Amino acid sequence: MNVFGTEMHVVTFVFVLLEIIMFFYQLLYYLFRPQDKSRMWYLVLLSLLIVYNITGGLFPDPKLDIPIKAQNITAYGSGFLMASYFPYYFYRAFELKRLRFHALYGVPLFLILPYILFFVIGYSINGKLDLAIKWGVAVPFIYSIVLLYAISRAVWLKYKERQNQNNLIEIIAVYCAIIPWASLALLSYLHASQLIEVICTNGGFIVITILFISRYISNARIEYEELQEFKHNSNMPSVFEQNCKAYQLTTREMEVALLIKQGNKYKEIADRLFISEKTVTKHVQNVYEKVGVSSKVELIHKLEQKPGSASNPLSEAS
Repeated sequence: MNVFGTEMHVVTFVFVLLEIIMFFYQLLYYLFRPQDKSRMWYLVLLSLLIVYNITGGLFPDPKLDIPIKAQNITAYGSGFLMASYFPYYFYRAFELKRLRFHALYGVPLFLILPYILFFVIGYSINGKLDLAIKWGVAVPFIYSIVLLYAISRAVWLKYKERQNQNNLIEIIAVYCAIIPWASLALLSYLHASQLIEVICTNGGFIVITILFISRYISNARIEYEELQEFKHNSNMPSVFEQNCKAYQLTTREMEVALLIKQGNKYKEIADRLFISEKTVTKHVQNVYEKVGVSSKVELIHKLEQKPGSASNPLSEAS
């Protein structure tokens, strides 16, 4: 069942509407907190999926005033582009460092290059779409199996040292998300219907969305608990907080100092406080200057000195 006299299936149309609404909803959050890189990568993935659904749903259509070759090249191109971004999304959003080669080099070589050779060049010249699909999808299909294994292994190695129920559920969810995407090449090769393709790809995206939201809620909960603990400690000051106040650190500088004490790197501090790394560096420089230190070790040591120490600011004040 198609909509508005086009080739787009009604299921595809529903997915497009829902995803456009979701895109603008997430975009508002990102504009409010532009340092939230995970949301930015999610927005890119969502936008590529919307383009894929629209082009794959509308093209090819002889009634449109667009050459059929251009329609097919665009439709398959959006699919290749979305599949190409998929490894990069997992590489950055899930911090799977083992996927670096695939995200930066494997995808251009084994996905984008075959598309250019067989669809953009070959199909444009000979006009044989079946031939382009046969050879242009063969290499991506084999590579998708390799990529499926690589992502699975990277996810398993990342979480194997943290064996608990939540991590196991996340691992299973990641597998459920990547398997439909890895089957895109096979679906193209078998000339699967639009309905099967859209259910498969959007089904995988739904799992990714659930993972994204659950991770965001988890991080927000941790941030809230730490802020509550920080407020509690402000009411019942520890030596660390007393020293921070004695050195006249601002609230933001105290937060940065506390996160340094907990062993966070500048990038992690920036992500936690939703500020840029450059801003974190500036805060750290101010803290070093006020406390009179030049390293993290010196900073932590000085801020944890108990009253009575010769170099403790509280002792000097008294």
